[in-house]
Amino acid sequence: MREIVIGCDNAGFEMKNIIREQLQKLGCTVEDVGCDSAADDTLYPHIAGRVCDKVIASGFAKRGILICGTGIGMCMTANKFRGIRAAVGHDLYSARRSVLSNNGNVLCMGARVIGPELAKMIASDWVQLEFADGPSTPKVEAIIETEAANFH
Repeated sequence: MREIVIGCDNAGFEMKNIIREQLQKLGCTVEDVGCDSAADDTLYPHIAGRVCDKVIASGFAKRGILICGTGIGMCMTANKFRGIRAAVGHDLYSARRSVLSNNGNVLCMGARVIGPELAKMIASDWVQLEFADGPSTPKVEAIIETEAANFH
C-alpha cells in the first residue's frame, strides 16, 4: 500500500490522528510530521513545508495529506512547492478528480468543514487512486509547463 506523509496545524490535530489510524488500518505507511498536540502553535505553512519536502524528496513516490481548519491555507502553501499538485478535497468526487484528472499528490482537508467519518472515507479512497495516462495527460503537462515558467 501507499506511503503517506501527514501533517496538520492545531485545528486539524484530532482529525489528523483519526485519518492516520484509518490509513494504517488499510496498510499504508504513514509518517506523521506534526503538529504534536492541539496546543502546538506551529504555523500551518511550516507543517505544509515539512510534508511537501518529504513528498518531493521521495521522488513523488509518497503522497501527502494536510489538515488545517479549512484546508485552504495548507493547499495554498503546498502549491508553492515545485512539483506539488495539492487540492482541497471535501467530497469524494473532488478528491478523486484531484488524482484521476490532475495527478494530485497532496490532499488538503479542513477539520472545521467536514466531519471525521467523511474525512476517513475521502482519505481511504484517495490513497488508492492512480493517475492513468489518457485524456487528462495534456492538461497535467500544461500544469507542469506553467509551473516551470513561473518558478524561477
